[in-house]
Order: sequence, then C-alpha cells, then structure tokens
Amino acid sequence: MLAGVDEPDTGTIEHGHGLKIGYYAQEHENLDVDRSVLQNMVSAAPHINETEARRVLGSFLFTGDDVLKPAGVLSGGEKTRLSLATLVVSSANLLLLDEPTNNLDPASRLEILDALAHYEGAVVLVSHDPGAVQALNPERVLILPDGVEDIWSQEYQDLIELA
Repeated sequence: MLAGVDEPDTGTIEHGHGLKIGYYAQEHENLDVDRSVLQNMVSAAPHINETEARRVLGSFLFTGDDVLKPAGVLSGGEKTRLSLATLVVSSANLLLLDEPTNNLDPASRLEILDALAHYEGAVVLVSHDPGAVQALNPERVLILPDGVEDIWSQEYQDLIELA
C-alpha cells in the first residue's frame, strides 16, 4: 500500500510534502531487462554521470565489463544488488524494502547492508533476516497483521529469530 501497488481496504494514505519513495520488490520489477546494468543505473538517476554511476555500481560489486551486461542475464543476487543500487541513487528519501537480502551471497549481503546502514533517508524493511534488521539499527517496529507499532527492543529481535 505504501508503494502504491495495492489500495487500502479502508482509510487513505497521504504522502508528506517532498516524499519520494523508492520501492524494492522481490521480483525486481524496477529493472529493464533489455538494458545494461549501467543503463539501468543511469535511467534511475539521470543526474549522475557515467563515472559516478560506475563508482556506485562498484560499491554494489559490479566492476569492469560487468556493467555492460544486460540486466536480463543477471543472477537473482545480481539483480537484487542492481535493484538496490538504483534505489540508492534515485534520490528517494524513503526506501520500502521487501526481503532485500534474499538471493544474496554472504559478501554481497554484507556490502548491501553496509550501504543501507549509511543511507540517510528513512527505511521501511520487511524481513525475516535477523541480521539484516540488526544491521539497520531500527528505531521502531510495526508488527503485522495487527499493525501494532512500538519502539524497537531486543524482544523484537528475538521474535524475528523465531520466525
């Protein structure tokens, strides 16, 4: 609902002034599979040049000729890294992340979590990965399906580990 994919059954969602949402979906719908890694990056952030795009892609483990591959031939983990890289440069100030650590090898997972931990906007994370949640150092938690909101505590970390 926050991403605009589904409509609420009741009530409305009102976005605050200046809100720009970046949405990471598990199926990588934001990628153009016919474009290269670099082309996807530049289309997500037309304000950056190729050198800057390559720098960011390098921090998401795309180096050298990897940036010239069509997105359609990437593995699931590579698509995840590219999707998250495009979000980081998109100038979104709110990231909605649906299981972003799925399909990632351990090295990629650490790089992605480090990049997200340094993200300056707000992050809404849906995850069953206790390490991912801990890496982002959350302030608040929303427990679904009841919609209970609370201040983050270790008890919630324990709950995630049980899930």
